[in-house]
Amino acid sequence: MKERKKFILVGAGPGDPDLITIKGTKALEQADVVLYDALIDESLLEYAPYSEKKIFVGKRMGEHYASQDEINQMILENLEAYHCVVRLKGGDPFIFGRAQDEINFVLANRDDVDIEVIPGISSAVGLPSLHQIPLTQRGVNESVWLVTGTTEKCEMSKDIEFAAQSTATVVILMGMNQLENIIHTFKQHRKVNTKVTVIQNGSLPDEQKVIGTLENIQQLVAENEIKSPAVIIIQNSNS
Repeated sequence: MKERKKFILVGAGPGDPDLITIKGTKALEQADVVLYDALIDESLLEYAPYSEKKIFVGKRMGEHYASQDEINQMILENLEAYHCVVRLKGGDPFIFGRAQDEINFVLANRDDVDIEVIPGISSAVGLPSLHQIPLTQRGVNESVWLVTGTTEKCEMSKDIEFAAQSTATVVILMGMNQLENIIHTFKQHRKVNTKVTVIQNGSLPDEQKVIGTLENIQQLVAENEIKSPAVIIIQNSNS
């Protein structure tokens, strides 16, 4: 009987290489091929000493990067040639990680592949915890919203409007290009003294953080030259 192939999607965590899970490192140890993203600390590749190929498929400023279609094809080609392919993604594969796109592509093209997903610590959850920002707090808020700030059409997500009307803590990823629109939207529904924290390169040695309010956060971001990748955390006015 022909041995089945393996395709394993591993979440690497928010940036600090120590925040990958033990199970994630064990997956890397069995990898024949690792395809990894731009926000991955390359020291994690040391956990894959037996892999024959380590392929960078992320986006870096000024360099060509692989489109999702190209990544899908690379996954398929390497599954043809090797037994175990690991897809190493920043954060958690299923939180804005396009993991389902890759899984669907594999399932549509092969019937001899076992697929496994190993969760990672998403920056949306991990960074607030590292900075002692409670995403939920008894008597203050009843939920947390994780929202993308920018859609595929490079527009602000319409869900920002709904999130702003809630009492939830709102964590926004990929939102720095839409920061002005996001703050304008929240000002329409929340008090101007609502606490806002923006964390760039969270959990890494070059991390930067500014803490302000809806009233002054844009000024603080500009003064401190905070840029992407960054997480925007907007708390309930009573936090």
